Amino acid sequence: MKFTVDYPIVTAGYDPALVRADGMTRVAQAAEECGYDAISFSEHPAPSHKWLSAGGHESLDQTSALAFCAAVTTRVRLMTYLLVLPYHNPFLAAKALTTVDLLSGGRLTVVAGTGYLRSEFLALNVDISQRNELFDESLEVMRGVWAGDPFTHQGPHFSARGLVSRPAPSQRGGPPVLIGGNSAIARERAARNQGWSPLLVSPEVARTSRTPGIDSIAELAAKIKEVRDAAARRGGDAAPLTIQVHTPQAGFIQRCGSAEEHRDHLGQLAEAGVDSFVVRPPGDSLDRTVEALRRYAEAFLKG
Repeated sequence: MKFTVDYPIVTAGYDPALVRADGMTRVAQAAEECGYDAISFSEHPAPSHKWLSAGGHESLDQTSALAFCAAVTTRVRLMTYLLVLPYHNPFLAAKALTTVDLLSGGRLTVVAGTGYLRSEFLALNVDISQRNELFDESLEVMRGVWAGDPFTHQGPHFSARGLVSRPAPSQRGGPPVLIGGNSAIARERAARNQGWSPLLVSPEVARTSRTPGIDSIAELAAKIKEVRDAAARRGGDAAPLTIQVHTPQAGFIQRCGSAEEHRDHLGQLAEAGVDSFVVRPPGDSLDRTVEALRRYAEAFLKG
């Protein structure tokens, strides 16, 4: 099992030191030194006050934060978790992501989704009813740009004639793309790309994110098998696919739960076909964030 550190400004009342250079350096380097696989940043460029007041969270610009982390680390992967593709012009997004991939020596992983926050779509002048159409075309455009050859495209939203975007990403063909979301269309996309990043949450909780719920590991296992089988049909048994999951136990290190129960939870996820688990450390204190990452790593990443 690999572990992704979800950068903890998603918690309410986070320590302002987490959005200063020295604080981010400490967290990114602790994640690397402790053996975590990746560090991730979420995206909410224009959330409403109502959403923030009702339990939403603050965010940084993803590519800027990831580029900073690239400069202070050498091994840990850098992840958009997740990139809301319909918010972006795909040519600009491809260039920004390529820059992070180059500056990090090929350590970028993209988790991409369609988004759900209606007020944010409105603020960004994007039609939420077209989010699936925009997602698919944007990903097609980014793949075409990352291929490195002259790229021509004519779609309902974007056009290009003989475009070449250089330099190319460090990772040939572009960074791996995992698809976020629990829906059937998300699973279909995941099988065509490099992986799936679902949420293990009840239907009631999932409804706020406009995605179906997955409320048991047994249900998750069945859907993972569906994705892996579809990927194998497309690319053979050796088709590369990563399954990363966020569960209610992502915040385990913020609580005083049973280590054995958490270890059992991780074991059940591994049996279900999960490759990577999202960890959300406390954010109320920079020192507590770093210490929690170290304690969790000692308990669950080693041995």
